[in-house]
Amino acid sequence: MSVSPGVSVQSQSIYVRTPLLESTSLSQLLDCKVYLKLENNQPCGSFKLRGLSNAICKKVTNGCTRLVASSGGNAGMAAAYVASRLGVPLTLYVPQTTGQWMRDKLTAEGANVIVHGAFWDEANAKAEEEATDPTVGYIHPFDDPDVWEGHESLIREVAEVLTTPPDLVIVSVGGGGLLIGIAQGMSRVGWDQVPILGMETDGANCFNAAIKANKIVTLSKITSIANCLGALTVCSEAFRLAGVRPIISETISDEECVKAMTKFLDDHRILVEPACGAAIAAVYSGIIHRLQEQGRLPAKLGSVLLVVCGGVGVSGELLDNWKRQFNV
Repeated sequence: MSVSPGVSVQSQSIYVRTPLLESTSLSQLLDCKVYLKLENNQPCGSFKLRGLSNAICKKVTNGCTRLVASSGGNAGMAAAYVASRLGVPLTLYVPQTTGQWMRDKLTAEGANVIVHGAFWDEANAKAEEEATDPTVGYIHPFDDPDVWEGHESLIREVAEVLTTPPDLVIVSVGGGGLLIGIAQGMSRVGWDQVPILGMETDGANCFNAAIKANKIVTLSKITSIANCLGALTVCSEAFRLAGVRPIISETISDEECVKAMTKFLDDHRILVEPACGAAIAAVYSGIIHRLQEQGRLPAKLGSVLLVVCGGVGVSGELLDNWKRQFNV
């Protein structure tokens, strides 16, 4: 598909409706129904396609002829996928933490990849500098209402299938875009009172750090292997939501994350990256049970929705390397 600038195009024609499956193994662990929303089945490998396609389609509809974006991996893959399908050139700034393997995948998807800065925040600042011409559409990977709006579709799809709301929604948190989209979607379908458990890895925990400090903070650096969660500062809307609706913030070690990824692969034949493993680890590592014992979650859960956000920043070789690194 190729479109002309100014011609209306809808993101629903780009992302796909992903499966919602009940997990037998995870349901047994929590003694309730655990549903998996398999965003790893998106064509570009992650949930990012929902929000990025919505934002990019709006930019092109409004006349942008070129796109510029920044990403450590997943958002860049989504942006490249959308830009390629729409026939719009994309310049993508990535930080030095984005490995050559991922850079090659982004280039193969059609992006003009430029490495800049040690962390994503520095790459993003460079992308913003380039987007001064009104014909150039700047795409933020997570702090954008159009991106949040696109992510809402995930919850709308789930609500069409489940006859009753879940008792808990588990999601990974990076910069906060998915968390915001999930919360907005839950509000639209009447799930405002359902708690969200936002999971991060230690060393990529800007949201948890903000919750603990009761103010937005900036991490000095990213030390986790989950570099796709690697924003130094969470977006302000995610922090605001934590004060007005039930959101629990927890972190997990890289070691526990790799254990969860390995177990999930064994149980479900699905390979996910550490950014997704953070959410999955909430079940495998016992965090849910601890929160129940502390009275922060109901002692008996009826059902849980786990967003398998996916991710392309993983391979069998990388998982094996992490397993050796952490003696898993």
